[in-house]
Amino acid sequence: MIAAGDQHEDISELEHMLEKVSIHSASDIRSAAINFSHFAEVRNLRIALCADIANGKPMTDMDGTSLNADIFGWVESKERWWEDARYALHSPIPRACRYEGEPFWCDKRGFHGKNANPFLDEIDLTAYFEKVAKNYRQLIIVPVHLPFGQISANSFPYKGPETDDFGSIFSSTSVVLAALTRRFISGYVAVASKSNIIPSDCGLSKREAECIKWASIGKTDEEIGTIMSVCRSTVRYHVKRAGEKLGSVNRTQTVFKAAQLGYLGASRW
Repeated sequence: MIAAGDQHEDISELEHMLEKVSIHSASDIRSAAINFSHFAEVRNLRIALCADIANGKPMTDMDGTSLNADIFGWVESKERWWEDARYALHSPIPRACRYEGEPFWCDKRGFHGKNANPFLDEIDLTAYFEKVAKNYRQLIIVPVHLPFGQISANSFPYKGPETDDFGSIFSSTSVVLAALTRRFISGYVAVASKSNIIPSDCGLSKREAECIKWASIGKTDEEIGTIMSVCRSTVRYHVKRAGEKLGSVNRTQTVFKAAQLGYLGASRW
């Protein structure tokens, strides 16, 4: 059992570490990245961060200097993975982050985490470790799922020799590593964002959200009306009102923005 004093000390230490990687303005990015790098270094880990797997723009400090190259040390031409436009589409790491929200780790045998994930079981890592990560045999991965559907994929290659006890290393490191990664990435995204893509005061009514949810799986206005026991014109009105609230230019964008805000959920209809 952890004594109350020890628990308080652990929390205080975590809060101190979180503050060192916090980003409140663009001027904080570089120092926060350096502090994060120091944390990883003493644990024999390297850092590879990607704030948005759908955006090829590299993460930089306020002067435009690449964090992954200048601070995290990925300087060799073959290591500069963020310059490969195919990375997010073909690499198993960002692909796995689309299907998992908690930290996990991987080796040539596959992905491993606290909970079973059949989606990750189907991803083959053989080519990845043979061609891309041939200098590293084990990695910790921390996905960060951000507002508006943005996914950040972050990996921490282990610099030590391959070990059968890496699961224990993961268990002792992943909680703090995940907290620091989420703090750094969320702060970076907040200061790097240039505009509001969705009105901040948007709130859909129950009817509007229901119409958009049915539309998202391909139902026509007439079909939605039958399902909801309303006329087609009423469905169109709710969809139109939802689009106005979301600042959309058409029905497709209305569905897209509603999904970004979580109105559609993880529907398996």
